[in-house]
Amino acid sequence: MAQSTETDWVSRFADEVIAEAERRAPGKPVVVASGLSPSGPIHLGNLREVMTPHLVADEIRRRGHECVHILSWDDYDRYRKVPAGIDPSWSEHIGKPLTSVPAPPGSPYPNWAEHFKAPMAEALREMGIEFHPISQTEMYTSGAYREQILHAMRHRREIDAVLDRYRTKDKPGAKKPKQQQKPVDEAELAAAEGSGAAAEDDGSAGAAGYYPYKPYCSVCERDVTTVTSYDDETTELAYTCACGHGETVRLSEHNRGKLVWKVDWPMRWAYEGVVFEPSGVDHSSPGSSYVVGGQIVREVFGAEQPIGPMYAFVGISGMAKMSSSKGGVPTPADALEIMEAPLLRWLYARRRPNQSFKIAFDQEIQRTYDEWDALERKITESTAQPADAAAYRRATRTATGELPSTPRPLPYRTLASVVDITTGHDEQTLRILGELDPDNPVKSLEETRPRLDKAERWITTQVPADQRTRVRDEPDTERLAALGDTERESLRLLLDGLDDHWSLDGLTTLVYGVPKIQAGLSPEAKPTPELKVAQRSFFALLYTLLVGRDTGPRLPTLLLAVGADRVRKLLAA
Repeated sequence: MAQSTETDWVSRFADEVIAEAERRAPGKPVVVASGLSPSGPIHLGNLREVMTPHLVADEIRRRGHECVHILSWDDYDRYRKVPAGIDPSWSEHIGKPLTSVPAPPGSPYPNWAEHFKAPMAEALREMGIEFHPISQTEMYTSGAYREQILHAMRHRREIDAVLDRYRTKDKPGAKKPKQQQKPVDEAELAAAEGSGAAAEDDGSAGAAGYYPYKPYCSVCERDVTTVTSYDDETTELAYTCACGHGETVRLSEHNRGKLVWKVDWPMRWAYEGVVFEPSGVDHSSPGSSYVVGGQIVREVFGAEQPIGPMYAFVGISGMAKMSSSKGGVPTPADALEIMEAPLLRWLYARRRPNQSFKIAFDQEIQRTYDEWDALERKITESTAQPADAAAYRRATRTATGELPSTPRPLPYRTLASVVDITTGHDEQTLRILGELDPDNPVKSLEETRPRLDKAERWITTQVPADQRTRVRDEPDTERLAALGDTERESLRLLLDGLDDHWSLDGLTTLVYGVPKIQAGLSPEAKPTPELKVAQRSFFALLYTLLVGRDTGPRLPTLLLAVGADRVRKLLAA
């Protein structure tokens, strides 16, 4: 098999996983896993649950090994709460499986779970992530786990004993476990809750004993049930429900219930033969499902816990402006509206799983794109550091091929400025983009897509109306009349140089050069503190006369967008 020449965190995990898979199940496909609960919008923090094993699985495939990436949809979880923006009447569904809850009003999907699974699955496909989906509703209701459920019930006392080692929260004098890591910002507190499964009832023993199985009521469909007895020989299970219903069923035939989470997860590790699966911090503290599951999978199901890291939080900058998620934690689909798939992959590939990072929805997205473009230039020049080059390759291609990319990737900040000024008018946009580099003009907007479309979407959805650029229709006669001699001379120098500098690079040289000329310096002069002050003053004057405020898009881009004739009209003193 091919060996990797990469030296990044992905390659190191792949080494470990391949060796472990050969030890556990020689010659069989390597199994890595992710799990997502479609209880609501699946956010960018949850994406790390999928991206981490995807990158490792992809590296394993690159080396010629067969690898299956399981994505378990925890759609048989209980519906826990009615989110903001949903009719309070949906509270009548609390306790039902997610697949038995109606989808939000107006949704084309048959139930709550499918409504939230669909956009995530589409985003994963756009990102080039191959996975094998498993619906836990289908697995449980088809009886696929019947033997595992009966096995767990036979060994309920052993399970109870394992869980009891960690039942400290109600014991006198018990210490609370230390928090592993703080969310990177307050807005991530909601995301840090994960699916809610980490805090799910573990089937704590009641008067009738401990049972790791929770039936859904056959009348109200909710899991507000209590098992009152169970017979190992006949598999007869009796339960009562808070709705008043009670019945006895044969567990060997009953398919409307599930194992409690802390037993369900290790059961699936054994059932699927999972070798690698990461876990979030909500599953990794002492007594949590991952820690307890490691003991249950060995002591009860006779299998081994997957290897895998604890992954850190993913923060968001600018999420307060999110319109598509109504102020909630943004999703991968939201991110892919404003950034290309390779860039989003890169943000996860370049950081080790235990490193937190932020994804920008505000002005910082322009800096992120600048970093990406700078890395691409280093790749072309073969000057990138090995780990950076590895992250780039993982971002732009998978084992099956290259991800789609923009044929002519102009700077994101330039594209954003242009569509801001033109309000997305295609003919004007093409004119301006064609003038950026007269020696190699853009001839079709298709050359700049999809990046152009992402920048336009960012401007229209993430930039507040009061920060959008509005070019003056008429000159500011009052400000022009109040110009001082130095200001008047600076405008004259700019207007005189427009024709000879009408390109992005040329106008950059011109706007920075005017204050140099006025200071008696050469165009190549290094900036001094005094020169920087003069340049800032000149730039503020231009912004005021062109757009009515003292800041705006980069001036060379703004001048190109406004057009030479209109610039002369607005700046003529």
